[in-house]
Amino acid sequence: MIDPIQQEIGLKPEPKLNRTHGLSNLNQYDARITEIEYTLAHNDGISLKNLDQAQIILLGVSCCGKTPTSLYLAMQFTIQADNYPFTADYMDNLQLPLALKPYINKLFGLTISPERLAAIREARYEKSRYASLHQYRIELTEVETLFRIT
Repeated sequence: MIDPIQQEIGLKPEPKLNRTHGLSNLNQYDARITEIEYTLAHNDGISLKNLDQAQIILLGVSCCGKTPTSLYLAMQFTIQADNYPFTADYMDNLQLPLALKPYINKLFGLTISPERLAAIREARYEKSRYASLHQYRIELTEVETLFRIT
């Protein structure tokens, strides 16, 4: 996933110690806070406004890591990251939302192994239909198919 993101945003990953607290420039700090605020305001499809400002838009099933990845990009690389979930409610007629289509060059699909998704969902939603093996297999298959054809 790093290579496609690196190509799209034009930034090369550069590991640095103390990056979180080592900002020597107040403008860098302000920019980071601005990107974090944008990312939180656009988490899980909360808002589809200002998508033109997003540098990257992550797509995936619920609990696949979109939010932590978006926040990591905002905090570590001052990237305006948006993310949009594909939930179980939309699996019967899964398609890319119209609001996202103009930004296809900013879209990156995240996926996860069924076993890892099961562990996450079972911890969060114990004994629910949402956490059933059948449910997340269907969701992953549908979403990964959408990623391939989009």
